[in-house]
Amino acid sequence: MCGIAGIVDLRGRAPVAPARLRAMTDAIARRGPDGEGQWFAPGVGLGHRRLAIIDPEGGKQPYVSADGRVALVFNGMIYNFRTLRTELEAQGAVFTSDCDTEVLLHGWRVWGEAIVPRLDGFFAAAIWDEDRESLFLLRDRWGKKPFYYTRTASGELLFGSDLDAILAGLDGVPPIRRDALADYLALGYVPEPKSIFEGIEKLAPAHVLRLDRGGEMSAPQCYWSIRVHPEGNATLDEAIEQLTPLLRQAVGKRLVADVPLGTFLSGGVDSAAMLAIASGIRGPGLGACTMGFDDPKLDETDLAASVAQRYGAHHHVERVTADAMADLGHLGDAFSEPFADASALPTLHLCRMAARYVKVALSGDGGDELFAGYRRYPYHLAEERMKARMPGWAGRGLFGPLSRAYPAMQRGPRVLRAKSTLESLATDAMGGLFRATALMQERQRDALLGAQGRVDAYSTADLLREHAARADTDDPLARAQYVDLMTWLPGRMLVKVDRASMAMGIEVRNPLLDIDLAQWAARLPTTLKLDGFSGKRVLKAALNEHVPDTILGAKKRGFVAPIGHWMTGRFASEMERLTNDSILLESGLLEQRAMNDLWRDLRTGRADTSRALWTVMMLDRFISKIDDSRKLDRAA
Repeated sequence: MCGIAGIVDLRGRAPVAPARLRAMTDAIARRGPDGEGQWFAPGVGLGHRRLAIIDPEGGKQPYVSADGRVALVFNGMIYNFRTLRTELEAQGAVFTSDCDTEVLLHGWRVWGEAIVPRLDGFFAAAIWDEDRESLFLLRDRWGKKPFYYTRTASGELLFGSDLDAILAGLDGVPPIRRDALADYLALGYVPEPKSIFEGIEKLAPAHVLRLDRGGEMSAPQCYWSIRVHPEGNATLDEAIEQLTPLLRQAVGKRLVADVPLGTFLSGGVDSAAMLAIASGIRGPGLGACTMGFDDPKLDETDLAASVAQRYGAHHHVERVTADAMADLGHLGDAFSEPFADASALPTLHLCRMAARYVKVALSGDGGDELFAGYRRYPYHLAEERMKARMPGWAGRGLFGPLSRAYPAMQRGPRVLRAKSTLESLATDAMGGLFRATALMQERQRDALLGAQGRVDAYSTADLLREHAARADTDDPLARAQYVDLMTWLPGRMLVKVDRASMAMGIEVRNPLLDIDLAQWAARLPTTLKLDGFSGKRVLKAALNEHVPDTILGAKKRGFVAPIGHWMTGRFASEMERLTNDSILLESGLLEQRAMNDLWRDLRTGRADTSRALWTVMMLDRFISKIDDSRKLDRAA
């Protein structure tokens, strides 16, 4: 795994300053501690930082063809590179290494842009072709590896794995993008293809972009989309028979590495499955890394230990405590864009601990989205079925007033916490899904932004509606899963793991996001995903012989930190600073009154606003970092 960066003059052939390109790769050195490289041609500079996983000696980059006419930088892993290599050798390609990067280079020369659909893996790459005088950018289907780019007024195209690389190549920091800031406050991340800054974008997952020297700036093109369309009438036993070899194949192809390999292990179904299947292929002795909490309601180390013992894994356990909150500076360094998933903090510590034992780790990410594991799914389905049986006027006309009148009661018994359900019934399907996934609702967000910061008539929930319209299914559960696969997964879950793992010099692989497995899961009927209000029905059934019942039947807890307890305890003084003397107030980005309201509600126990305050805190850390280093242009 690596970090990539580049500068290409698309109007002419102005020389690229080596020091400028070096500044861009230095800014992402954390992504590649094992080596660096640069390559230059007239009007072109490609840079690379390397984390060596496959062929440590032969895979150095930038990778250049023997005749010097094609050069590329690549971040990722192509699982089927040996199969592709055999095909290319049959067509005359001569290889000098055993790395997947060289397969990409020869594949480009033989197949051109048609190479992309052939790739099975995760990647972000840039290919400069001197004969075509074109730059070709590509990103994997799920967006597991990041890709930022911008076009300058002078006609240059700058790209990089992180915002830090782009900013290092620019003369100044662009203004903050107002709708991206609104999205961040609502969701806790900036969704594709936006970035937090004006003029800098992300290449969206499953997209490519070709730019010809002297040509107009084209739009990125989508090359793949998962089709969520429940079909068939397979029984549970038939589905298990189909799923079992898919799981084994997905894990098996991700066990290829020339460095130590292990697994992340929580007390959940997905990570337990990874260790069970990997041990069945590799045998006992794999490393298994677990992060626990000092709060027994969140700690799952005992459950993880039972799985590790069952499969003879070398189990490594550490606990993250309130003291870890002092590590917010390192958290901000790892994420080059504001990011507010509080589980990023224990994930960072997990990756730091894992890096002492392995260089590649398997993770269970993707299982909840593909097999309907999130608790919100059965509730969303129940709400949509209820709406389908009611007259159209009942939503806003009945449930709207009821939701406004009903007290929040966030700390009361679950049976009495009906306000959120009433609010979801009062809106459309994607409005309800937004309510279930947002860190703060739009009314709360707009209060923070104030009259000057709000974007008129802008709703982040419309982003979900746009994706839902492309889902090509009327099934409410499948549609919700599709939207999560297009937004929540690439924008939040994969960003969290990629940035945390890269900051610690390890690579994380996700077998449950295997394309063959995912496309099979996308066709599952609801009855094979949900069992009442419990998700992952077929996955749990397939793992029944491999994972203890204590895990299969355990209540889903998630990988979260007790941030509310920390904020009102040891770090209350930090919260006082945030709400009274932060750069967010000085810059006018957020309204002090709204920030004080959030802090008062949490401090007094009136409402749990910890997630909203964490979102504000991470924004404060990001803005402070940018302002200290680059003198932020605060105009919006």
